[in-house]
Amino acid sequence: MALVTIIVGSATDRPVIDPVLDVLRKFRVPFELRVASAHRDPGRVAEIVHEAEENGTRVFIAAAGMAAHLAGVVAAQTVRPVIGLPVGSGPLKGQDSLLSTVMMPTGVPVATVAIDGGKNAAFLALEILALLPDGARIEKDLMDERERARALLVESEKKWLEELESASTMQT
Repeated sequence: MALVTIIVGSATDRPVIDPVLDVLRKFRVPFELRVASAHRDPGRVAEIVHEAEENGTRVFIAAAGMAAHLAGVVAAQTVRPVIGLPVGSGPLKGQDSLLSTVMMPTGVPVATVAIDGGKNAAFLALEILALLPDGARIEKDLMDERERARALLVESEKKWLEELESASTMQT
């Protein structure tokens, strides 16, 4: 049973999607990946959403570039959380994707992450899953990950300050 279904508008978006998959694998969250276009085959997108719901999906991630209507089409088919992942492509480098994804009508929300923000799309999906009655493991894993990130930040600051101290000592 996939807890997260990722729907991608084109296989060319793979470089943006691979980090999503990496994060979900790291946190041992089952997912399903599908490639479907909101413009070329909206009926197939609807079928994918309905099948995913029947099979237990709790969160959707929809990634698309340029006109980027995929997340909205997914959101129109479900009341489960949809995370829009705008892909930086085309002449506007994702600005059009961002606006198409974030500007949704009242009652059909799409949570939207940054252009090419695949990792954050995955982390937001994990945070949503952590709220479920059986989400305690995911919540703990997320808290551990935050602690690791904090420790790395403190360590990098320490190293940088030591390098600055060493450089100033060498100049005198």
